[in-house]
Amino acid sequence: MNGLRRLIGAPVRWWSRSLSFRVVFSSIVAVLAVFGVTGWVLIDQSTRGILEAKSAQSVSEAAAVVESMQASLREADVRTSTVSERLTALTREAAARGTVGHQYDVIVSAPASDIASAGLDVTSVPAAIREAAAGGGQDLYTTPTLIHFNDGRAPRPGVVVAGALQAPGSGRYPVYFLFGMEKEEETLRLVRRAAFMGLALLLPLSAGTMYVISLQALRPIRAARLTSERIAAGQLHERMNVRGRDDLAGLARSMNRMAAELGRQIRQLETMSLMQRQFVSDVSHELRTPLTTVRMAADVLYDERDAFDPLARRSAELLKGEVDRFESLLTDLLEISRFDAGAADLQLDDIDLVALVEAEVDAHRPLADAYGSAMILDLPDQARCLIDPRRVARILSNLLSNAIEHGEGGDVEVRLRADEKAVAVTVRDHGVGFSAAEAHQVFGRFWRGDPSRQRTVGGSGLGLSIALENAQLHGGWLDAWGRPGGGAQFRLTLPRVPDEPLASSPLPATPEDAS
Repeated sequence: MNGLRRLIGAPVRWWSRSLSFRVVFSSIVAVLAVFGVTGWVLIDQSTRGILEAKSAQSVSEAAAVVESMQASLREADVRTSTVSERLTALTREAAARGTVGHQYDVIVSAPASDIASAGLDVTSVPAAIREAAAGGGQDLYTTPTLIHFNDGRAPRPGVVVAGALQAPGSGRYPVYFLFGMEKEEETLRLVRRAAFMGLALLLPLSAGTMYVISLQALRPIRAARLTSERIAAGQLHERMNVRGRDDLAGLARSMNRMAAELGRQIRQLETMSLMQRQFVSDVSHELRTPLTTVRMAADVLYDERDAFDPLARRSAELLKGEVDRFESLLTDLLEISRFDAGAADLQLDDIDLVALVEAEVDAHRPLADAYGSAMILDLPDQARCLIDPRRVARILSNLLSNAIEHGEGGDVEVRLRADEKAVAVTVRDHGVGFSAAEAHQVFGRFWRGDPSRQRTVGGSGLGLSIALENAQLHGGWLDAWGRPGGGAQFRLTLPRVPDEPLASSPLPATPEDAS
């Protein structure tokens, strides 16, 4: 059943995938339509012409025979023979004349019965033409018929020509001439055979011609597709061969100009990106030394703040906080520059992820207590995996701090599950959340859902971007779900072994309590 379904669906697949197939199929349909109409008109006109010519010939010959029979009948001496005898004699003479060349057979309606050529079945004459001939008048009537024989011969198509003989003083006697149409039928068969043979020859010839024409048109298009695919793969030096000055050559020139301009733009962007990364890296490194000095001075002032007056003490505390924020920003910039330069690597270790999650949760409990948020854990006994603990800890730290800050004092739920291929951690808060359209924007650098919202935890705005880079460095996923006013959930999925392909996650991306 499946094999039959595939066989039936094959033309549909070819139609959607192959332009050559569509061109050839459309050409075949067009040839069939045109040749069908033309062939039908040709055969119809040939049939009409042959039948009309045969009818005209038959009427002319029958008229001559009727005239001859009528003259003989008029000259007959009815005193020496009866009308029936004379009609029989005339019928035999006419039949003998028609036998030459198998031209026609004769039936004469005598007073007693029909007189016919030898072996001819008198039922070959249709009743309608008998009524017309017996009705009077001097016209000749014609109609097609099937001539039957009672001597074993096979029926054959023919035409009946009906007239009448007028015997002096005896009345009207219809006479019927049956002309065979074997030659005409053979001619029509030859016409039909020639038409079908012409179709049989024209169909593959047209299909082959259209296929060759389609290939001539499709080769440059296929070349353009292959060239564009190579350019998209990074081979910016690829170009199309330009032949001639037609439209296809114009397509090739346009493709080459586009590739050249695209390569120039990409090189320009790469140069600017390299300069930007180099600038960030250089500035970050250059700021390290003065920041260390400022850090040392800020720490001294902060440690001695109790000896200061209230204004100086508050200034020392603000200085310490801003230096911490600046140092965090500088650290994030250095990390981003390493990712941009492709210099980030993993320091792998076989650890228990459950213990790592518990450690990060414990480190964030003071912050959660300050916000009034309870930390709810749902963890298995153990989940060992091969990861970089420093990078995973940073991901968890960022997710936990964001959940606490944006959780509006609600519970922060942390779940961990593992299967044979992967481990997953979800961090769920019940705070302000974000819209579905912002689910991918949250990982943008320096993105903030509500710029007017005051941050109290600090942060550089690069945390989620770095977290995503760290997850992808492990070959894992970092997904975000949120609803305005319904909170948010972030799911981290990591393979138990880095770079092992992930097919699914042990935890759903959408929280169970989402409506």
